[in-house]
Amino acid sequence: MAYWLMKSEPDVYGIEHLRREGTTLWDGIRNYQARNFMRAMAIGDQAFFYHSNAKPPGIVGLMEVVETGLVDPTQFDPASKYHDPASSRDRPRWDCARLKFLRQFPRLLPLETLRDSFTAEELGVVRRGNRLSILPVPDTTAQRLLTLLEA
Repeated sequence: MAYWLMKSEPDVYGIEHLRREGTTLWDGIRNYQARNFMRAMAIGDQAFFYHSNAKPPGIVGLMEVVETGLVDPTQFDPASKYHDPASSRDRPRWDCARLKFLRQFPRLLPLETLRDSFTAEELGVVRRGNRLSILPVPDTTAQRLLTLLEA
């Protein structure tokens, strides 16, 4: 099992939305590196749910990958802000995955604490200027995060 960190703005789609719905299609990724990370995901992997553009930003929950290799339908929808007119149904550019709610942590683990606890090599989200919405998390880092979140 691998671990990931996946960002979403809480007013667009937050942990409460996922808790209510149970599962979600993680679509709208329009960065090739983030897309490639999503392509590397496997069923059973777990992802830390990170609230971005929040005050404060931080990790709020845990999800599980339940389906991979899905074509992102928003790329074909002209009404979607994620529409990609260069993408075609026979050669789609963008993928997505389905994730399942596992749990919401009792408290947010803020970015400030993450910066104090991890190096950029250990946890990419603490790297200044990092804008990727999906990042791999090494197993040892994931275990330390879980310890911090359960303390």
